[in-house]
Amino acid sequence: MELSHAVILALVQGLTEFLPISSTAHLILVPYITNWPDQGLAYDVALNTATWLAVVIYFRRDIASLAKGFFKSISERTLQGNHDGSLAWMILVATIPVGLAGLLAHNYVEHELRTIWVIGASSIVWGAVLFIADRRQGQTETGEIKWGAALLVGLMQAVALIPGTSRSGITMTFGLFAGLSRTAAARFSYLLAVVVGGLAGSLEALKLFKSGVDVQTLPLAVGFIVAFVSAYLVIHYFLKLISRLSMTPFVVYRVVLGVVLLAYAWG
Repeated sequence: MELSHAVILALVQGLTEFLPISSTAHLILVPYITNWPDQGLAYDVALNTATWLAVVIYFRRDIASLAKGFFKSISERTLQGNHDGSLAWMILVATIPVGLAGLLAHNYVEHELRTIWVIGASSIVWGAVLFIADRRQGQTETGEIKWGAALLVGLMQAVALIPGTSRSGITMTFGLFAGLSRTAAARFSYLLAVVVGGLAGSLEALKLFKSGVDVQTLPLAVGFIVAFVSAYLVIHYFLKLISRLSMTPFVVYRVVLGVVLLAYAWG
């Protein structure tokens, strides 16, 4: 892999992973449009690990509190008065649908749905749904999330397996539908990403280990650093901006991208 390719793909991953615009779609499109060779499993693992590490480090204090509450709930065998423990259990249970869907539908998604048509249509449809949800945002904050809202958002993560949907986008969308504020919807989406990203990354790393492929150290190292730094900055500034701005710029981007892709596929 050329170093310039590694840097560009890492930037694409880092800049899109935690925004409601679908990192998977962009990582499919860049090699497709540029005719670059496939970056390979090792590089995918490096980028996914980098962005996962970014969200873990950014929310390290939240994760520590959730872990403490989780183990407290186990030792005391109750969640009464244990808000962190309740949230930790919600996040774990909300991850089950996407875990099952990933195991059952991975091959179908990988071989049948990674097309320009699917990415374009998904980008438009879920962009429109995000626009509607953004007009309905509530006032519920992360510590006040109820089980119904958590399960709804978790269930929609399974739909995000379809390229172009965006895991961050659909979880924020249905967080808004469930009455969360924009900031709370984003924070809950990112906390879910800690578990989902950890599980997905572990499976990819295991697949890489079994494959025994050769690894190009320099592109992987550079890509890892670029993806980590860009993802961390995106999380930080998105959370700052989203409390004051609407999701409209992301909706417009998704719709324009989808229209361009469908026009390209049609032509």
